[in-house]
Amino acid sequence: MTTLDTAPAVVPDFGDEADERRICFVCSQGNLDMAYPALIMANGALGEGVGVDIFFTFWGMDIINKGTWDKLQFTMLGNTAMHMPGSTKHLPQGLGGLPGMTAFATKMLKDQIGGMDVPEVPEFIQLLHDMGARFWACKMSVDMMGLTKEDMFEGVEDIINVNEFIEMSEGAQIIFI
Repeated sequence: MTTLDTAPAVVPDFGDEADERRICFVCSQGNLDMAYPALIMANGALGEGVGVDIFFTFWGMDIINKGTWDKLQFTMLGNTAMHMPGSTKHLPQGLGGLPGMTAFATKMLKDQIGGMDVPEVPEFIQLLHDMGARFWACKMSVDMMGLTKEDMFEGVEDIINVNEFIEMSEGAQIIFI
């Protein structure tokens, strides 16, 4: 059976969660500025007693990959809203292609987030896991990237295919990031 087969999936047992309010986040991008929205919203949901599942797919796998989760970057390329802190003037897109600009933008974002007492991604993932969030890895992405469960954060529940995710997320609010 390939990753994309549509045969009925063996769905993990989720207990009586159908009665519980749940949010499923789909993380498909591994940029620093795309990791934090899901993690921050998951934290807020857990704080309100909402069940949280996070499904990592494609480059979002970098967020739970122990080899990359502490090396996420932020680039201003393609981000037309990029501006310096305290300014409303947008920076020219061409600057993003200059050597060192990704490192500069990444440091700037990390400094801003760190100044708000928000933990770095690996620590945040552990915190959310400890609060009850569940993490799932996309089988197709794992296969495509040559990863194994050992490459991932120990709290990843399982590697599941899209059929299992669809079944698991039934009745939940789904937020795609």
